[in-house]
Amino acid sequence: MVRFVTPLVLASLSVTAFAAQSCSSSSQCDEKYPCCSQYGECGTGAYCLGGCDPLASFSLDSCAPMPVCESKTYTWDNLDNAVTQDKYLGNASAADWTYSGKVKTEDGNLIMTMPAKSVGTLFANNHYIWYGKISGKFKSSRGKGVVTAFILLSDVKDEIDYEWVGADLTAVQTNYYWQGVLDWHNSGNISVDGGDTFNDWHTYEIDWTPEKVDWVVDGTVHRTLKKADTYNETSKQYEFPQTPSRLQMSLWPAGQSSNAQGTIDWAGGEIDWNSEDIKTVGYDYATVGEVSVKCYDPPSDATKSGSKSYLYTKSAALEGDISITNNNTVLASLGATGLNMDLGANKSSTGSNSIPTSNGGSGGMTSNTTSESSGSGTSTTDGSETSTTGFTQGTPTGNGAAGQNERVLRSSLFGVLVALVVLVTL
Repeated sequence: MVRFVTPLVLASLSVTAFAAQSCSSSSQCDEKYPCCSQYGECGTGAYCLGGCDPLASFSLDSCAPMPVCESKTYTWDNLDNAVTQDKYLGNASAADWTYSGKVKTEDGNLIMTMPAKSVGTLFANNHYIWYGKISGKFKSSRGKGVVTAFILLSDVKDEIDYEWVGADLTAVQTNYYWQGVLDWHNSGNISVDGGDTFNDWHTYEIDWTPEKVDWVVDGTVHRTLKKADTYNETSKQYEFPQTPSRLQMSLWPAGQSSNAQGTIDWAGGEIDWNSEDIKTVGYDYATVGEVSVKCYDPPSDATKSGSKSYLYTKSAALEGDISITNNNTVLASLGATGLNMDLGANKSSTGSNSIPTSNGGSGGMTSNTTSESSGSGTSTTDGSETSTTGFTQGTPTGNGAAGQNERVLRSSLFGVLVALVVLVTL
């Protein structure tokens, strides 16, 4: 599996920079910056929240505990239940969603946008789901190189996907991964009635239980994955998505020219930054209607000492290695970590220029390439429209025509997830 390694735009209250440390399951973070973000960089604060990889962090408890599932239906009269990443410290009760990019509400719908030469939009739910049903009404984006996604993604890279490739409006692609392990046999397409996913509303569901996954479009089950069919005789493990995951929706430029050729080919060719939609309304876009989450009971043998948060207890990161606890999920400051949640509680945590931008694409996976980028991460809002600035294009990878040795993991989360590092207590 190839990872994107993204540089940090680094600052502390004293504007003292430090060198970004990359991390992986074979090269964990050190104790000073113990949290490994899903883009393979070590830090504190937001690095320890959604997407923090416990297997690549200093220790399993470096990442903050994960807020438990909450059954809820979301509509889009406004963005009152969403905040930009620079404002989120782990209180999912105060904010259901975090996001990057430019989003707006219109006619009761959420509009995820991608202006020319941007990395688009990521909208992520802050409550983790440990089995359940997610449902969303979508009108996909359109155009070659433009990809819309609706996925479940865990911090150890278990993943269940819907993806719409804008070059083909007749179908939606489905896929799954177990701990980020690549297997091209996991993908499959579903034809969508009417043959126009951009102009026509359709309802897409992922029904995920400990025994199976169903992909359901407009009430009809089109694909089923049974856990029993994922057993690996060599590893003696079920390679089935089985760990708490976040619902994430995104719009990203798979066809940008800096991407791997396999990604560009899969996305239908290079993106047209002078497309009809960009010329008409100023951006490519996808439209999201009502979204709902229904939580299922956790596994019957799950370890329980509370009801507020999920924790990994063993590095195998399988279903049996997760505990349900009453542990706090909220960091006191952007210098705090899972190792000391209260660090910096009495100090200022301002400093929004400390916002690393990631390279985009591929479910949060990272590659071995780097690109210089920076961003102010400031946000603007007028009530129904909000954006974050300072993003740079990245280099997402996809399956498409990727070479055998490239081992690129294509999935749907584009890497614009912003994480702040403010060293308020060091």
